[in-house]
Amino acid sequence: MPSRNFIVILKNGGIGVLPTDTLYGLVGQALDKKAVARIYKVRRRNPKKPLIILISSFRNLSRFSIKLDVKTKKILENLWPGPISVILSCPQSKFSYLHRGTNSLAFRLPKPQWLRRLIKKTGPLVAPSANPEGFPPAKTIKEAKRYFGSRADFYSGAGKLKSPPSTIISLKHGKIKIIREGAGKNLWLKNKNVLENR
Repeated sequence: MPSRNFIVILKNGGIGVLPTDTLYGLVGQALDKKAVARIYKVRRRNPKKPLIILISSFRNLSRFSIKLDVKTKKILENLWPGPISVILSCPQSKFSYLHRGTNSLAFRLPKPQWLRRLIKKTGPLVAPSANPEGFPPAKTIKEAKRYFGSRADFYSGAGKLKSPPSTIISLKHGKIKIIREGAGKNLWLKNKNVLENR
């Protein structure tokens, strides 16, 4: 698990590679513009594509000026915590460095308690998979180091990770649309009828 030193690095605007609930992620503080910009540069990510944000609790959403209506909250309570990333409306211009003009952000409340505890200490984290765009996600820290070398401030390993990326769904006015099938697909299918008929 990530050490106290890694938490300090993240809180001070650093970036690094650590295991998430799905794959290894290249992470940094979501509310730190410089850290987010650095991740885009290091990962060579398309500047038009937003990043998924890991949160430690529903309360974190208010930090992005997101207020949940009753129906949306009930849907999320059926899906979280878990490996499902949910796209929510976020039109505020002050978060344009995150939503990249899409006026929406994707959030995930991961299931592992150690990860939620980490995020509680660091604040919400952007967490794209640990690979340059167009390359396979790193399954090991060795692979991640080959990709990023000294451009990441730390590496925290947890063996070989073979999970697919998270399932992504969009959620707007209680309407649900699946964007990408991945980890959490079974959870989504199990709850699909219940969620759509709430």
